[in-house]
Amino acid sequence: MPPRRAKPKASRTDTLTASERSQRMSLVRSKNTKPELTVRRLIHRLGFRYRLHGKELPGTPDLLFPARRKVIFVHGCFWHRHSSRKCRLARLPKSRLEFWVPKLEQNRIRDKKQQAKLRRLGWRVLVVWECELRDLEKLKARTMAFLNGEAT
Repeated sequence: MPPRRAKPKASRTDTLTASERSQRMSLVRSKNTKPELTVRRLIHRLGFRYRLHGKELPGTPDLLFPARRKVIFVHGCFWHRHSSRKCRLARLPKSRLEFWVPKLEQNRIRDKKQQAKLRRLGWRVLVVWECELRDLEKLKARTMAFLNGEAT
């Protein structure tokens, strides 16, 4: 009797038309996301006040602390390609890799360039990753250290 083979996994094909997919993707928010709101509430509870979405700065930081010359970006692990081996949220999709790999890599490169521009302008930058919200105590300590001028 021949050995049994596992059934090949069916690939998921997109069941939406191009216009339906475009409409659905347009609903993906870039401001006031759940991770961003969580970080904002945490920082507010710590007693810090901030400005939102600094359009006048490279990269449009999510939170600005102008008097301290500090900014915070709250990045989604998938969209911004979190490179930590522990992060499960940054996994690539199984379909259309020829589209996703270059797109997400461009996002990562753009982020690095924008952060470098901010540093050249004299701003300190902290990136908070979506997966870091699982441990709010650790994030609280890291944020306090950053905002109080300690090395992070």
